[in-house]
Amino acid sequence: MTGFALYRLPHEQQVTMVAQTEVEPLELASCEDLNGRTGFVVAPFAVSTATPIVLIQPDIVKTFPSVSDFVSDESNQFPWEKLSVSLGETTSSLGGNSNKTTYSDDFSRFFLHLNNGDFRKLVLSRCAEVPVTENVSPLELYQRACQLYPRLFISLVYTPQSGMWLMATPEILLEGIDNQWRTIALAGTMKLEGDDLQGEGENMTWSTKNIQEQRYVATYLMNCLERVADDIREEGPRTVRAANLVHLRSDFTFTFYNNARVGNVLQMLHPTPAVCGLPKQEAYDFILANEHTPRLYYSGFMGPLNLPSAIHHSSPTTHLYVSLRCMQITDNQYRLYAGGGLLKDSVEEQEWQETEAKMETMRRVLKT
Repeated sequence: MTGFALYRLPHEQQVTMVAQTEVEPLELASCEDLNGRTGFVVAPFAVSTATPIVLIQPDIVKTFPSVSDFVSDESNQFPWEKLSVSLGETTSSLGGNSNKTTYSDDFSRFFLHLNNGDFRKLVLSRCAEVPVTENVSPLELYQRACQLYPRLFISLVYTPQSGMWLMATPEILLEGIDNQWRTIALAGTMKLEGDDLQGEGENMTWSTKNIQEQRYVATYLMNCLERVADDIREEGPRTVRAANLVHLRSDFTFTFYNNARVGNVLQMLHPTPAVCGLPKQEAYDFILANEHTPRLYYSGFMGPLNLPSAIHHSSPTTHLYVSLRCMQITDNQYRLYAGGGLLKDSVEEQEWQETEAKMETMRRVLKT
């Protein structure tokens, strides 16, 4: 087996497995190269020779009623040890942990340019390394994530190029069937605590900073969609829960123009200001030059592209999600990633705590 993915859509029970068993997954140099293709996409934040877009072109596609049905199916025995060892060899030189000191250095550098007016928004991310202390398989971690987070898109992916990643993300990048498509603007973060954990965050009051951050993303998406689609409808923003966090979300539904191609649209959308900043190209270049830890496949996107669906039997569907609340699994450690949007009124300690709250999504999977 050269590459596989397990995925479960939000609020669904079915788990789909896609696997490529012969040649290695396809490497692509840009989102536009996805035009006309079918498979499971694993895309990085920044495409390079070291982190290409990877397309699993499956010769096996199976859907199971639930994750427990998949786990109990004896035909799905993955060589976890072999995959883990090869993965450890390829990731041992990625660099050190992004601890609070290095985060503080990055924050100061980012904030200076925000304060100067060079950017309206910058997203600063970090990585935390957690040593492997128990003999638990990636499949067990995936099962835990499915049980903990019914609202989220849960995916476990392995390719030789990317390594192994577990993701539990709330953010749709692009999703559609036939000519009906949608995306969302998701930004702003607050942690649920106490009695609020019993609800959906309906009693939370949003700060001006969070509202402005989400509006930047929504405006950007609308501007992009107006170039490739009509029948665009925006609903929101509204408060939505993701694990023990809440975010502000606006939903966009639309119909692509006849000449619009999915790869070209992805090239335009990715990375959105939700994971990058504004102005987009300048923010993207600044992040690559100044962020302490390489993001790799964190804040990229992944999901099925034009694959058959157990829910929509008649047509292939696309479900591409931004790779948030994720971790890379190696033979001796888990690399947890998180980030947050900075504006000129951001406060360092608050932003640090936001990344800690986001990493808790994967830490809960490791603790269960």
